[in-house]
Amino acid sequence: MLVADDSAAGRALIRGILDADPDVEVVGQATDGLEAVDLADRLAPDVITMDVDMPGLDGLEATRRIMARAPRPIVLVSGVFLPDLGHSFQALEAGAVTLLEKPGRPGSPAFAREAAELVATVKLMAGVKLVRRRPGAAGGPNSAPAGAGPAPVARSSGPLHVVAIAASTGGPPALAQVLRTLPAGWSVPVLVVQHIGAGFDVGLVRYLDECCTLPVGLAEDGQALRAGRVYVSPADRHLGVAAGPRLTVTPGAPVDGYRPSANHLFRTVAAVFGPGAAGVVLTGMGRDGADGLLAVRRAGGLAIAQDEATSTVYGMPRQAMLQGASDLVLPVEEIGRALVAREAAGPDNAAGPAS
Repeated sequence: MLVADDSAAGRALIRGILDADPDVEVVGQATDGLEAVDLADRLAPDVITMDVDMPGLDGLEATRRIMARAPRPIVLVSGVFLPDLGHSFQALEAGAVTLLEKPGRPGSPAFAREAAELVATVKLMAGVKLVRRRPGAAGGPNSAPAGAGPAPVARSSGPLHVVAIAASTGGPPALAQVLRTLPAGWSVPVLVVQHIGAGFDVGLVRYLDECCTLPVGLAEDGQALRAGRVYVSPADRHLGVAAGPRLTVTPGAPVDGYRPSANHLFRTVAAVFGPGAAGVVLTGMGRDGADGLLAVRRAGGLAIAQDEATSTVYGMPRQAMLQGASDLVLPVEEIGRALVAREAAGPDNAAGPAS
C-alpha cells in the first residue's frame, strides 16, 4: 500500500486509518506526484491512494504515468472543490479505479464511516486487474467509437422511449464512452445511476457534459423527460420514472444496500415504458442492477451488460449475466452503437410510455 499526499497531516491521517486494519500494510509514502511514480515502480504496491491536488506533478499526471508504466489500482482521495473534481474525473479516465472524499478529522460525525469506506475500498481494489494505459489513449468528446462492423441487432423493434444506465466502480469513464457514441440528434432521454460519494455528483455531471454532445444535468423530482437529454441521479437520492412521464428523485431508504439504486431505476423504467425501454449495466462492484435489468428484459425491453474484458470490476455485469438478465453482453465501446441501432429500429420515437 502506497500513500501519496503532499500534506504531512493528510498522509498521517490516511496512514493511521489504514494501519489500524491488520490486513493492510503501508509500505511507502509519497509527498508529491513525482515521488509517487518513482515509489510505484520501486515498491510495486498492491494499491495506491492518490491525492489529486499536489504541487509540481499533480495526482492526475502521476496517475497517467503510473498507468502507462506499471499499472496499479489507484484510489483517488480528493476534496469536493470544483478544480479538484475536474482533475479527479480526468484521473479516473486515465485509469484510476475509484474516487473517495478525503476523510475529515478524527472525531468528526462522518469520520468513522469515511474511514471504514477507505479501508474497505483499498482492500477490494487490491484484487482488481488492470491494463497498461497509453498516454493520450482516452478518447475526447469527438472521438470516433472504437470497434468495426455492424452494430448488434436488438430483439425489440418498436419505438425506443428511454435508456437507463447503471454503473459503480470504474463507471464514469465507461459512461463517458457510451454517451460519446450517441449522436447530437439522439431522440431518447437517458437516465443514469452512478454509485458515487456525496458531493461528487456535480463533478460527474460536469465531466460527462464536457465529454459528449448531449446536455447532461442532475435529475430533479417532477421533471418531464425530454428527448436527447441525460439525467444523472444525485448521489444520495433514488432516481426513477413515473407516469407522465416524469422523473422521481426521492430520499427513500437504501434498496438492497444502495442509494441511488439501479434496481429501483430499472424496475420503474420497465413498469412505465415496457418494451420501449433499454437498460444497461456497466462496470461495478456488487450486484445492484441485476434484478432490475431482468425486469426490463421481462417487460420486452433491451437489456445490455458490459463484458468482463472491458470492465474495471466485473461484479454488477457478471451478476446480470448469471441471472439471465441480459440480451447482449458487449465491450463498452460497442454499447452506444447497439443503442443507436435500437433507436434506428423504431422510427418516430418520443419521450413517452409505450402503448
